[in-house]
Amino acid sequence: MITSATPAETPAPSAQVTKSDSVLVLGLGNILLTDEGVGVYIVNRLAQEQAGTPGIEFMDGGTLSFMLANAIVSTDALIVVDTAALNAAPGTIQVFEGDAMDHFVSTGGKSSVHEVSLSDLLAVAALEGLLPARRALVGIQPQDFDWGERPTEAVGNAIPRACETVMEIARRWQS
Repeated sequence: MITSATPAETPAPSAQVTKSDSVLVLGLGNILLTDEGVGVYIVNRLAQEQAGTPGIEFMDGGTLSFMLANAIVSTDALIVVDTAALNAAPGTIQVFEGDAMDHFVSTGGKSSVHEVSLSDLLAVAALEGLLPARRALVGIQPQDFDWGERPTEAVGNAIPRACETVMEIARRWQS
């Protein structure tokens, strides 16, 4: 099942948050800007291919906003899929887990046009004492952020590998 965050469905975080046992796979991006939408493409594909997989929730986070804070603080296992400035060939995939993810997103390694940063959302979770214990960023090096409704060939070719990577992390965390 795939969910979307909307103001009516996603209240502000509170100290009374109940943590979910599910792994939350959060895909980020703007599908109108070629490679910028890769996180959304990946989470949508996974939601179709892995529908009904117990213990995994897929969420289209779109262009990211503070409305996602509740989803992040409500899980202890978060996998974010998004573009990342890896200084590598387009379509390169790199995984950052735990403190490595925190460092990467806080030092400007993310390349996106989101309205708030992933670093901001993680900071909100940390301030609330609700940072997910297990967290990973599956980053994909973009080639282009121009107008377009599909990723470039290099990034499009990386989508199946990125899907496998996400599921490998989720299964490892569930065992």
